[in-house]
Amino acid sequence: MNSRILALIAAFIVQVIYGLTFTFANDVIDEGHVKPFGFILLRVLGAAVLFWIFSIFAPKEKIDKKDFLTFFFASIFGIALNMLTFFKGLEFTTPIHASVIMTVVPIVVLVLSSFLLNEKLTSLKILGVILGFAGAIVLSVYGRSKVVGDNILLGNFLVFINAVSYSIYLIIIKKLTNKYHPFTFIKWLFLFGFILVLPFGYNEVLSVDLNTFTPYIYFSILFVIVGATFGTYLLNPLALTKLRASTVSTFLYIQPVIAGIFAILMGSDTVNTVKILAAALIFTGVYLVTKKPKASA
Repeated sequence: MNSRILALIAAFIVQVIYGLTFTFANDVIDEGHVKPFGFILLRVLGAAVLFWIFSIFAPKEKIDKKDFLTFFFASIFGIALNMLTFFKGLEFTTPIHASVIMTVVPIVVLVLSSFLLNEKLTSLKILGVILGFAGAIVLSVYGRSKVVGDNILLGNFLVFINAVSYSIYLIIIKKLTNKYHPFTFIKWLFLFGFILVLPFGYNEVLSVDLNTFTPYIYFSILFVIVGATFGTYLLNPLALTKLRASTVSTFLYIQPVIAGIFAILMGSDTVNTVKILAAALIFTGVYLVTKKPKASA
């Protein structure tokens, strides 16, 4: 099996894991077992420990001092801002809402690429951007949740900030994956990330009552730490070694399908006309944005 196919498989597995994570994380937070920022601190700490342990077996590479600044910025967008806004967003919105909002990532990546990498924005892509954001607005303004305490507009906005942050992260680490083995820099990303999220999650971790935990809650937290953090943050850079950032980002289309089916099966969310209409607008927008222009004769 060639390296490109392995990279595609890695990108696919990442999105399947993320699709399941929406429900696991939402259930832990909504049931009040761990507050959002406390959950993030546990997630980052657990993954940081795993990455530093496994880095012992990774190739030994010398890091340029100037790259530590890149590591720091990557940790801001890929760990701190990304995770804090995502989990806080899940506190106010639903798994299907969050997963659909996340599909704007390919749009954001291409828009950012047009500014940072001087890629041309065609009229078709601009139309796609408008449709995609229109879908996100419809979902946020007209979406409803039966859960007491939910604030769909605020929750979706926070997940959108997470999507933008994740898009910036993909562009930043694309440069790192061309230079270093993933274990060389990811352990530093999580060390910096732990320092950044510590002030936000410290008190919430102290307030955790383990007596309220069920086996399902323990499994959900473990899944988020090992699968949705250690696993995905390892597989994403491996995928980026052979694929473009925009290609990796397009795999996010899988998320709402996995998240929607799983959330419905677990009884954590439902489907309605607004969600279907919004998803159709976003998917159409993403399709137009990522559609390759026909070659001129």
